[in-house]
Amino acid sequence: MSESESLLALLRGTAEPAAAAAIEAMISDGSDASLCRVNVMEFAKRVGVTDDQAIAAFLHAARLGIFDMQWNVLCPGCGGVLDSNTTLKTVQSNEYHCELCATGYEPSLDEMVEVTFTVDPRVRRIAAHDPDTLSPNDYYKQLFWGSWADLPDDMGGALDRIMLDHIELLPGQKANLSLQLPPRFLIVFEPVSHTAQFIDVNGEPTKERRNLELIFTSLKLSHEMLEMQPGPFRLAMENKTDRRLLPGIWVVGDDLHELLAKRKPFLTGKRLLTNQTFRDLYRTDALNSDQRLKITSLTFLFTDLKGSTALYDRVGDLKAYDIVREHFDLLNKIVAMEAGAVVKTIGDAVMATFETSDHAVRAALKMRKEISQVGAVDNDHGQVGDLLLKIGIHEGPCLAVMLNDRQDYFGQTVNIAARVQGLADSDAILATGAVVEKTATATLLKEVGIRPMAQRHALRGVANELTLYQIS
Repeated sequence: MSESESLLALLRGTAEPAAAAAIEAMISDGSDASLCRVNVMEFAKRVGVTDDQAIAAFLHAARLGIFDMQWNVLCPGCGGVLDSNTTLKTVQSNEYHCELCATGYEPSLDEMVEVTFTVDPRVRRIAAHDPDTLSPNDYYKQLFWGSWADLPDDMGGALDRIMLDHIELLPGQKANLSLQLPPRFLIVFEPVSHTAQFIDVNGEPTKERRNLELIFTSLKLSHEMLEMQPGPFRLAMENKTDRRLLPGIWVVGDDLHELLAKRKPFLTGKRLLTNQTFRDLYRTDALNSDQRLKITSLTFLFTDLKGSTALYDRVGDLKAYDIVREHFDLLNKIVAMEAGAVVKTIGDAVMATFETSDHAVRAALKMRKEISQVGAVDNDHGQVGDLLLKIGIHEGPCLAVMLNDRQDYFGQTVNIAARVQGLADSDAILATGAVVEKTATATLLKEVGIRPMAQRHALRGVANELTLYQIS
């Protein structure tokens, strides 16, 4: 049995069978392009498994060395990959600049960081492992644009519609492009070095040739916008990098905007950090201790087991410990079922995160319903008594950080969520307006016949009173 066959056998033993089989078939029979920067959400839809099953399968495949995981920083404007990382640890927390859009962005895990998977060359060698051998069309489709860009099958035709001309420029090579400048806004753009030169072509046409010289180096250089008249133009270029370059002259217009406007769902950094399989496999290997990565919106759920002290006194330490551990197992299972992840336990309390608030509320409702079955009857002590959970939920911005050698979260949103839980009565779910007023959450509560009751509360460390909603 080959090494690849052994790894795939291990994957079949850890991943959902249908997802593992689909990955194995893709490695065996799929095109090179299908194995480069796989969009996991698209894969799940195509092969008929859930998103979480697909995510877990690729995470196990990456841990086994079948696939390489990439954390790509995307430009929210054009969808281009500004930076590609083999680990989240090397994603910068400061600004990324897109030369094509001439705009800087502070990266956020829920909007700008995608996670993709490319087959490891030891398992199967594909063209993208040697980027300089890809055709310009394949380079743009497979490597320049992120997996969220819904690009046409006829990539060559699309590029022809947005470019006046383009050329391949080998390391050390010089070349010229000569053409007639139309009265349009143009961008000389090179995707490998991410270099751009803006040219505003306007005014009266001229017969005098305009010249422009661009030297591509390993340094990213910004160029001031040039104004030129329509007419003859020569672009002289020199490649001083060690990579093949693909400079082209882009026309800013409807065809370019239409190409960039089509997007599709993708696996975000936020979604992956809020996945239990990822936390289990990469518990201490997610971030560096000095990283602070922004998340625009994340839902936090805190629980606390009411009456646990009395439980220890009533049934003894050993039995109480078993009951509390059973309660943790139940909560962990429910959180994972609702596409969330347990961040940590604090005494008898749990802190969990969810990508969206409706999943958090659905998990809370299940917890409240099923917690009474934990330790309800004990052969030695008779009726132990129903366990009661106090649950608080809040949603908002936060920072992903490393605390005490584990991936954690920091910010006022986390503080508020914890304090909301502290205000919850026994067997109560208390949530903020940021949770309850979301359309998906409101729809869920209406479907189960619950009308949240509003109440005003002052929270320590929060300047103004908040409206909290009891879900009962």
